[in-house]
Amino acid sequence: MSTSGFQSEGSFPDSNWIRYVNRKAYGITDPYAKAVDFRHRYAEDIERARRLGVKVFRTSLEWSRVEPRRGVRDTRELAYYDDLIRRIRAAGMRPMITLDHWVYPGWVADQGAWDNPRTSADWLRNATFLAERYRGMGVIWITFNEASQYLYHELLARPMNPVQLTTMRDALVKTHRAAYDMFHRVDRRALVSSNVAYGTLFNGLFDAALFNQVTDKLDFVGVDYYYGANVQNTTARYALTGEFWRIDPEPEGLYYVLKNYQRRLPKLPLYIVENGMPTDNGRPRADGYTRTDHLRDHLYWVQRALADGVKVMGYNYWSLTDNYEWGSYRPRFGLYTVDALTDPTLTRRPTDAVPAYRALIADRGVPSGYVPKRRPGWCSIEDPIATCFGKIPTPPAPYRVQP
Repeated sequence: MSTSGFQSEGSFPDSNWIRYVNRKAYGITDPYAKAVDFRHRYAEDIERARRLGVKVFRTSLEWSRVEPRRGVRDTRELAYYDDLIRRIRAAGMRPMITLDHWVYPGWVADQGAWDNPRTSADWLRNATFLAERYRGMGVIWITFNEASQYLYHELLARPMNPVQLTTMRDALVKTHRAAYDMFHRVDRRALVSSNVAYGTLFNGLFDAALFNQVTDKLDFVGVDYYYGANVQNTTARYALTGEFWRIDPEPEGLYYVLKNYQRRLPKLPLYIVENGMPTDNGRPRADGYTRTDHLRDHLYWVQRALADGVKVMGYNYWSLTDNYEWGSYRPRFGLYTVDALTDPTLTRRPTDAVPAYRALIADRGVPSGYVPKRRPGWCSIEDPIATCFGKIPTPPAPYRVQP
């Protein structure tokens, strides 16, 4: 299960993103408000994940909470994160912790953010503190969430010029490489990665943001997959306008993405760090395709990839609840939906996918004989050679994930 701190916690301290929201930077339409108040409801949300059967719970330890002023750590917020990790582990789940999900403290913004070389040292100092605090707890560490999208959002919201963009990119690469070595010094058994956003035609550009420069400093390939494209489905263009709910999912694209990354890095396992489907303010899709359909179809193709030898080590759904999608509450990704702007109680209401997800976990995937509701399209961007001129291989049944 995948979540992030800023998007769900609420009651957030001074940070770059609180400042962006307050001045209504590019693309921001909704106030942050309380988000979905995970900060004060984390115990009940972790219990929801436990009842689903989730084995890995991903969130972020927000630097802005841990160190609200340079050199000053907030003991109350550290106690919150201590209890959060304790509860995740007590619920039988492994913590997957993101250190930087695009949010940094206000004092870092004041010193020039990633323009300033000091920020890298400050970031590593915070990361080292957290690595030592939570060593031996089986944490899976993500250094930077989707570096390409981090750069994109900073480019628009700060904004940045091309020199600043290049400086930030180089700083992220340098910092990840140093962080990888640090984590393995502190905890030899730690797993460390940085998840890459998959972006159809732009994927080469996305990989160039950080991934291509750190393939020797990854313990697994973290992949975020939301949509693909083929000759019969060009709706991925709506990502450019932020209308993600208008994109027609391409579940089979995940199969090709996994196979392609495995070909590039055959020694590393792959982890699907994020996968999900937004709806428009929680309304059903016009085509009748449900969140349950989306889950089952994508896991079918994950099982197909496993059958073909891809070393998939895990799958996270995005997200447990609806949350603040970087300026808007309109895209709803949650297994539990929350009317963040209109419901003062912030009630979590289960979608159709809650029982479906519970069954998928219990049954370790879709059953033999399952036929995806959304049929593969012709000539996929993810693998044009195989899909435009070849034939999609059809094993007799999906791979059955073993306990």
